[in-house]
Amino acid sequence: MPSKGSNVFAALRHFNWRQYIVYIAFVGIFIYFAVTLSSDGFLTMNNLLNIIRQTAIISIMGVAMTFVMSAAEIDLSVGSIAALSSLTTALALQSGYGILGAIVAGLGTGFIIGLINGMLVTKVAIPSFLVTLGMMGIAKGLAMWVTQTAPVPIINETYVYIFGSGNIGSVPVLLLWTLVIVAIGHVMLKKTAFGRRVLATGGNPVAARYSGVNVQRTKLYVLIGSGLMAGLAGMLYAGRMHAGRYTFGEGDELSVIAAVILGGTSLFGGVGTVIGTVIGSLMIGTINNGLIIMGLDVSQQNIVRGLIIILAVAFGRKSLNK
Repeated sequence: MPSKGSNVFAALRHFNWRQYIVYIAFVGIFIYFAVTLSSDGFLTMNNLLNIIRQTAIISIMGVAMTFVMSAAEIDLSVGSIAALSSLTTALALQSGYGILGAIVAGLGTGFIIGLINGMLVTKVAIPSFLVTLGMMGIAKGLAMWVTQTAPVPIINETYVYIFGSGNIGSVPVLLLWTLVIVAIGHVMLKKTAFGRRVLATGGNPVAARYSGVNVQRTKLYVLIGSGLMAGLAGMLYAGRMHAGRYTFGEGDELSVIAAVILGGTSLFGGVGTVIGTVIGSLMIGTINNGLIIMGLDVSQQNIVRGLIIILAVAFGRKSLNK
């Protein structure tokens, strides 16, 4: 009769730890910084909440990007959409349309651009990489042109409180926004027919069509959703920074895609996890925060962060090839 110890050893030997590499890496990195930077305030509540604030917007856009990449598409325009949405939101408030008008302007900007992206991909059959790369430049140019690169201040304190700068007790509003979007995204991807259609579309579009899935419509919906969440991200940027600026979201598309891939979503579609995306976002944010506290300059931060991300993804990808 095998001993309890041998059973545990056998279970550990057959445990597919590579499947959970991002979670293991995140815990390891967090513990490392917690030990080495304990005297520098890494574990203080203010610093931990700062990490959450810094990663919240990336996590929100990452939820939508998880759907896009699970459907074997990509959206490079999210950062520029966020910038343009922050400006349309601020301009709506400045023009006296109130919070409701600002919401319509911000989300409407994201919806329209997402719809254009989706129509070009599904109806004109242009690859999403090229469509969204072009749209990234268009949205960026519009953001610079609409106010001649000038920031648009926001003085509506209610808007600022709800969309970015407020706290309920000691809990940042940004954290609540993130939790709501993550919960909705997780349920939609794992528990609904739409989520199953998204995964089927990315995994094998031919088989999905034979199963009755409208592949083109599914891709249209995920790209619209990506635009909407980028629009919301722009609104949160505006609320957190008390202004709309064309520089908001600059480079966010790379951080979002990195978080999604780190979390375990396949770059080639068919596999996606919203929870993994959030962990990937927190991992990147923790690395950034820890390296700043350590006093590394920007060039060194980029090198170390890039190496860690490549190693984490490499270990995770190796499990898919076995």
